[in-house]
Amino acid sequence: MSANDDRDPLFRYDDPVFADERLLEITHLPGPDRIVGRDEQMQRVADALNPAIFGSEPNHLFIFGKTGTGKSLISRSVTQRVITEAGHDDITVKYAFIDCGEQNTEASIVKTIAQIVNEPDASGVTVPDRGLGTGDYYKRLWQAVDHCTDVTIVILDEIDMLEDDEVLRKLSRAGENRRISDSSIGIIGISNKIDFPDHLSERVKSSLSRDELVFSPYDANQLVEILEKRRDAFHDGVLSDDVIPLTAALAAQEHGDARKAIDILRNAGRIAKKRNDTRVTADHVRDAKEKTEADRFNELIEGSPQQAKAILYSLTLLTENSSEKEFPTKIIYNQYKEVANRLDFDVLSERRVQEILQEQNFLNVIQSEREGRGRGRGAHAKHRLLENPSIVRKVLLRDSRLAVLEDENED
Repeated sequence: MSANDDRDPLFRYDDPVFADERLLEITHLPGPDRIVGRDEQMQRVADALNPAIFGSEPNHLFIFGKTGTGKSLISRSVTQRVITEAGHDDITVKYAFIDCGEQNTEASIVKTIAQIVNEPDASGVTVPDRGLGTGDYYKRLWQAVDHCTDVTIVILDEIDMLEDDEVLRKLSRAGENRRISDSSIGIIGISNKIDFPDHLSERVKSSLSRDELVFSPYDANQLVEILEKRRDAFHDGVLSDDVIPLTAALAAQEHGDARKAIDILRNAGRIAKKRNDTRVTADHVRDAKEKTEADRFNELIEGSPQQAKAILYSLTLLTENSSEKEFPTKIIYNQYKEVANRLDFDVLSERRVQEILQEQNFLNVIQSEREGRGRGRGAHAKHRLLENPSIVRKVLLRDSRLAVLEDENED
């Protein structure tokens, strides 16, 4: 009688493809020996955080670079090493990683930091999920920081998504304003928008002294090395020889996105397992690329109003049926009116459509640029998709309300 005879037969208890799939998860923090091509950037982050090892205030740091260039990975990895080194001298360093794409209000950020660093027995306070105003959350944060840490490092990923940058001013000046007296706070802000600091309020610009660091994209060789260091996520012999080079090449075509490369490799393994294939091949990789792109775009537009999806669908139609890649608001609006009528939607004004396009630009769903019409004639915006139109179409038509458009096209 085998060990699995008494297990539920509904589930599978062996994995012929993956030895440890967790190595391919985005949240996985690899050891320093698995980090590739970022020695200089790692040293720059270490230089900024170095004072924390001695219990002193670290330098604030803004990090810029495209998606998948290692910004969050290096920030978290170096911070974890700071925590370890500081602990050798009984210095308590804690860090809070905040995704501003999900938590972008002042109150939610302050509350989350406080909850992460707080130890009620030491601070004498609790931090409830709700029921307090922003000012009260700040008071509890200061107590938690002062009583539970020597240094608190706050990593704000997608910092450009902040609804209000006042939180930056208050965190960076907490010691100067005597909100905290026995501890200090360091800020790492991460963004793929290099001009983000230009949009900070004057109050924040004048108070937030910081270093800045830019991460360049990975090249194909670096992506190969990154993936090779994750090969042990699979059983020996499962990956065919061309899988890692092809995955790296496909990711390098975009902008050297390591996150995308790892996603493609993981999805290739999942597709192989789903098909009961014993090896992961180039065919699995190509199918995985499409799935990865669709999943990413779906994350971007998840929760978007159906009117926004109708506008994106209009831009998709224009892109598919033209040699042009970018279109003025007026052209998109004319196409949108046809789509809205087919969907029996109320037709929004052209101004509102322009606002929604700008919102999608801010969310990195599309790219919008203002273009001059000539002397004395003002400027107009042009918009283009950032994703393959066939992928955008497929994802948009998952919405049951928009699915009728596919039926009409087939007719």
